[in-house]
Amino acid sequence: MYLTRFRLNTGRSGTHRLLASPHQMHGAVNMSFPTAPPREDGGGPRVLWRVDHAPAGRADLFIVSPQRPDLTHLVEQAGWPTLDEPGWTTYAYGDFLDRLTAGDTWSFRLTANPVQHIRKPSDPNTPRKRTAHLTPRHQVRWLLERQEKAGFEILCKPAGRRLLPAQKDDPGDEHEVIVHNKVPHQFRKGDAPRNAKTDVRLVRVTYDGRLRITDPDALRRTLTCGLGKAKAYGCGLMTLAPEQ
Repeated sequence: MYLTRFRLNTGRSGTHRLLASPHQMHGAVNMSFPTAPPREDGGGPRVLWRVDHAPAGRADLFIVSPQRPDLTHLVEQAGWPTLDEPGWTTYAYGDFLDRLTAGDTWSFRLTANPVQHIRKPSDPNTPRKRTAHLTPRHQVRWLLERQEKAGFEILCKPAGRRLLPAQKDDPGDEHEVIVHNKVPHQFRKGDAPRNAKTDVRLVRVTYDGRLRITDPDALRRTLTCGLGKAKAYGCGLMTLAPEQ
């Protein structure tokens, strides 16, 4: 497994097109490999990507992949092609994954597509429809419901940092996690005509927080296979960083 970081040149029109379209970014990421990555979830490691935005307009593309990528085409489209440096850094990820140990604590970042499946109360016989969680309270609850199977637990805040009991209606108040950068997307695949029935719609949000490892093997699967839906479109990639 490999972890790659590519700094995007946000002053270029090619970068703007990629950032505006998860479908185009998905295609650009897939072109980094001589053999096209599998399109469907097969239970094993897959290509995951995420764009992190930082102050002063900086944007970084992160890719986790079973193969080492070649991002030369991205440098030409959305980087600094006249510089001598390659424009990206790739790290061997396997050694890091092997060192994960139960009980260790880490800071984490996850961009995900938290969704639920509901049906109209007026017609219980209709098929369930996938809809996005739109409030931070429900988005945090979505993550908490998946943490055990994903191999970690989000740390609880010290009691002195929680709201008063009368104000508590938010699972995020009890846990070391915040939700931000909610971005709705609607786009079409390829050259298909724009149609409300066929367009892809999703809401991406980013979680930052602190976790404790409970099941290293399960967490390794989470880090290499992704968490949640819309993995092809910049969702599902969790990364860890040492606590500061």
